Amino acid sequence: MKQRIQPKPPVVRLPPKSNFELMLARGSQTAVIGLGILGLVFALEAGQFLLAPVALAIIIGLMLGPVASLLERRGLAPALSAAIVVLLFVLLVGALTLALVAPLGYWAGRLPQIWQQLQEQLVHLRRPLEMLKGVREQIRAVTGGEGMTVSVEDGSPVVSLATLAPAIGAQILVFLASLYFFIATRDQTRVAILRLCVNRKLRWRVAHIFRDVEELVSRYLLSITAINLGLAAAVTLALWLVGVPQPALWGALAGILNFVIYIGPAIMAALLFGVGLATYDSFTGAVMPPLIYLALNLVEGQFVTPTVIGRAMTLNPFVVFLALAFWLWIWGPVGGFIAIPALLIAFAVARNILPGMDWNGIR
Repeated sequence: MKQRIQPKPPVVRLPPKSNFELMLARGSQTAVIGLGILGLVFALEAGQFLLAPVALAIIIGLMLGPVASLLERRGLAPALSAAIVVLLFVLLVGALTLALVAPLGYWAGRLPQIWQQLQEQLVHLRRPLEMLKGVREQIRAVTGGEGMTVSVEDGSPVVSLATLAPAIGAQILVFLASLYFFIATRDQTRVAILRLCVNRKLRWRVAHIFRDVEELVSRYLLSITAINLGLAAAVTLALWLVGVPQPALWGALAGILNFVIYIGPAIMAALLFGVGLATYDSFTGAVMPPLIYLALNLVEGQFVTPTVIGRAMTLNPFVVFLALAFWLWIWGPVGGFIAIPALLIAFAVARNILPGMDWNGIR
């Protein structure tokens, strides 16, 4: 008996979506992405106490990873090489801190003198300020306003050192523990993540993301560290030649603050202006140390850094500014340090996930 062939069901063709429906679909997708980004921002801000030291440990671990790999190639176990690297890092930071504490304490005691000399120099600006005051009075007379009064209430809560110290100590412990375990288990973490990839193509892309992240971040931080050491030496020598007291202190601070681009040099120039006020009697002498530093910083930023790290790692200044502003807003000084490495990590991830796009716009 022949089997009866069932007729195929009719093909139902849906009418094409209208432009309004397409706009709604894309708008909903954009809204979901926007809500996800907004949730991520709030999560980063709310989890600052834990996430900031962990993120800093990962960035430092990417920089120190090649050192640990060098020790492991000599036969040391990953746990032992990670312990040695973390110990050397702690000793280096501790020695630098001890070297800076005494000179900074000396200059902190001279702040009243610097403030008095700054007021004396501002006497020359009294006439322009009086002219501005006259303009303000005229505007007030025209508008009939009484001006804006800002009052500060007494007894505002101030966090005491006894309350702040345990929190800082806990964050330091979280940072050191995260740094050790990240360096010690970096290979196992990579292998575990690659095993989660469901197909060969995804595994290939994730492997390239790991490779690019380690290469970009470690190369950037090691290169910037070497450049900042050179900048510290140049600033020390230049300030010593013009007679600024304790030039090694200001050279070391210049190297440290240069890790936070834009903001660090501005703070350093302001510090050197105060040092100039305390060292020289004239306004011309006071502006000489910050001008010397800014000139050296300009040479470093425009010639030395692009030559050392290469044009391939040179990022768009506007994108760098946005990343720096965002991370400073979220995590403060720690965010300022990790802003550029985080941008490099995002660039490495995006470049491998979307290989067909032209990423020269942020470079």
